[in-house]
Amino acid sequence: MTPARIHRVETLDLIVEPFAWPFAQTRRDEIAAHFAEKQRERPKLWNGRILLGRAPSFDGTHFSATYFETDFADMLAWRDWGFPDREVFNGFGMGALRCSDGAFVLGEMGADTSNAGRIYFPAGTPDRDDVFGDRLDIAGSVAREIEEETGLSPADYRAAAHWDCVVSGPAIALMRTLQLDMPGEEARARIEANLASQDHPELAAVHLVRSRGDFKSSMPMFVTAFLEMQFG
Repeated sequence: MTPARIHRVETLDLIVEPFAWPFAQTRRDEIAAHFAEKQRERPKLWNGRILLGRAPSFDGTHFSATYFETDFADMLAWRDWGFPDREVFNGFGMGALRCSDGAFVLGEMGADTSNAGRIYFPAGTPDRDDVFGDRLDIAGSVAREIEEETGLSPADYRAAAHWDCVVSGPAIALMRTLQLDMPGEEARARIEANLASQDHPELAAVHLVRSRGDFKSSMPMFVTAFLEMQFG
């Protein structure tokens, strides 16, 4: 497996434009059947519209790409079938919550989600709610996902000025460190209380990572690559 690569950048230029994805068009019936099967396994899966990326480019401290709109079912099939179109990437924002005692806060995805059991920072595939004009606002996407999954708002953390873009195969995790002014156990308790108040929380558990010894096999490579860089 190819190791993840990390690019630290200061600016993002993500343009949203129309694109007819050949994969989604030519395999429409197969994709529909695949999603129907997945919905039988997890009835709460919803086929909304999401954004995927093309033409990623790193130029010094700048990252640019174009994004296009497609169905979640298209992305799920593309992922489950081994990413047959390598011209497309899944580029999503992640909020790396770091506590005052150095612990990072990660969530374990619930059984009803498409990534059940996986452990990573609050994140989500961007959608039209994250688009302003023809620009994708990844910072806004991160803030939205953090609040939806954990109940924490931008008033609870300080966002780093830079982004660590972790390239792992067809995924580019646009990760931003968010500094919390509370220790790890307090952050976990606050998030768990928020989850308990939700009817259908996305997260099944909250994990604290203080060292490499806290890594788990259910953490994606882009998460462990980022954490390894933090721990030195």
